[in-house]
Amino acid sequence: MAQITKNQKTALGKYDRRVAFPLQDAAKVIKDITTTKFEASVDMDVRLGVDPRKANQMVRGTVTLPHGTGKTKRVLVLCTPDKEDEAKEAGADYIGLDDFIKKIEGGWTDIDVVITMPTVMAKVGKLGKILGPRGLMPNPKSGTVTMDIGRAVTEVKAGKIDFKVDKYGIIHAAIGKVTFTDEMLADNARELIQTIVKLKPASAKGTYIRSIYMSSTMSPGVKVDQKSVTM
Repeated sequence: MAQITKNQKTALGKYDRRVAFPLQDAAKVIKDITTTKFEASVDMDVRLGVDPRKANQMVRGTVTLPHGTGKTKRVLVLCTPDKEDEAKEAGADYIGLDDFIKKIEGGWTDIDVVITMPTVMAKVGKLGKILGPRGLMPNPKSGTVTMDIGRAVTEVKAGKIDFKVDKYGIIHAAIGKVTFTDEMLADNARELIQTIVKLKPASAKGTYIRSIYMSSTMSPGVKVDQKSVTM
């Protein structure tokens, strides 16, 4: 068993881990127990009552957080020349096609999101082995394969994130930074949870939302009272 650090012991002494806190109170606790010297991220872990091995119980979606993630995302748009101006006006950081495909094949992945068009997916598809493991592969379900390039870039820059349940039935998503106010973190968390609720598979039986936890980089998890989010 890994040893608990002095900072972790101090954090665990500041709240009762057995208590499920109302959403905004949980955000306050997270801010109080975070001890990193850098601007830590705040994450949500939502355990669902689904079986991800079954295709009809896969939960995947996108949500635009009201207050963004606190992180400026570097966006690469792989598109044809006629879409380059649209991508540039929307704020894309990198724009092109063949040159960037070669660059990625050479190992470059210094980006956070890749957006492309259906008409060039034949070229982009061969990057799957590189982009896939890094969570960068464009996908129509996440809105990153589209002809509406400008809108896609604008949404990502405004705080749009995509999420997917993992093999353990848990959704992990970043919802902001510890420098956000309690209200901002609560707003973002609520938007994420309500989106997940709307995506409940018809085939999912029993309790859908099993548990909700909030944490920050290197902090313990704080249990969230589901009623404060889903009512």
